[in-house]
Amino acid sequence: MSLDRYSGSLADLITMVGELRKREIGSTSLHENLDTTTPGGRLIFHVFAALAEFIRELIVAGTRDGLAAARVRGRTGGRPTVVTPALLRAAQDMLPNPENLITSIAELLGVSPGTLYNHIPHPQQLRTGQITSALEPAAPQAAP
Repeated sequence: MSLDRYSGSLADLITMVGELRKREIGSTSLHENLDTTTPGGRLIFHVFAALAEFIRELIVAGTRDGLAAARVRGRTGGRPTVVTPALLRAAQDMLPNPENLITSIAELLGVSPGTLYNHIPHPQQLRTGQITSALEPAAPQAAP
């Protein structure tokens, strides 16, 4: 395993190795060929750990910049929605019939049951007539 996978930050990694050292436990990274039981190994460990954190921060910054640029161009990411107002009306028309299971309705309409549940807030209330119309297209979710 690589050094950058051991912890979430450089400070955590250094703390972890320091705690091990207090207990007189050395660590060896076979991937980077480092041995923290020697002074030179500890020096190289700190240099590699700092580089790993630097690279991770560059990747995070590049990802954020790329997502921001895509949003400016109107791209939000994620899968396109398959739900249309006509599909929701069809589901709404089929739900009051107790013989129509959600899974059957979803299969007939070509969507997953989870998709129907995402767009039908209370299917049992709609089925029993407590709610007459609860189907609204969900707003698209922004990518994280």
